[in-house]
Amino acid sequence: MKKATFGAGCFWKTEAAFRQVKGIKSTSVGYMGGHFPNPSYLDVLARITGHAEVVHIEYDPEKISYKELLEVFWQIHDPTSLNRQGADRGEQYRSVIFYHSPAQEKIARKSKQQLQISGKYDKAIVTEIKPASAYYLADEYHQQYLAKQRKLKIRSHQSPDINYQLANT
Repeated sequence: MKKATFGAGCFWKTEAAFRQVKGIKSTSVGYMGGHFPNPSYLDVLARITGHAEVVHIEYDPEKISYKELLEVFWQIHDPTSLNRQGADRGEQYRSVIFYHSPAQEKIARKSKQQLQISGKYDKAIVTEIKPASAYYLADEYHQQYLAKQRKLKIRSHQSPDINYQLANT
């Protein structure tokens, strides 16, 4: 297995997008790129840590390449938006690629350059490309958050008998 780490706005949405990609073995959400050890969600939200919200991925390079992961990354957010994705604002929502090897760095830089010259965006791509640093896992509450919310929503619209069957399978 190999690792990849991306920041593309809210980590809930980023993780949900990557969890649908074949070849990804696991995902988790957390924080990287800051100067404050072991930050909490509230620390990061307060913008005192310098961390980005990230999704940390373990993937099988025999099934999906790093270049293909980058293609997903570029598609799921606006890489021209500085410290913001949609309504979410702050440096924790910045567009950033944290590479885990010199090969990943080279692929990421080439991918960014190709996207910039493609003409897809009128503005400059502001995505940072940095070496991976300490990764701090977010609380369990944040892990697979959107998937958990969908399950709750589905269960709330079903009969009690179906809820019991789902809870005990």
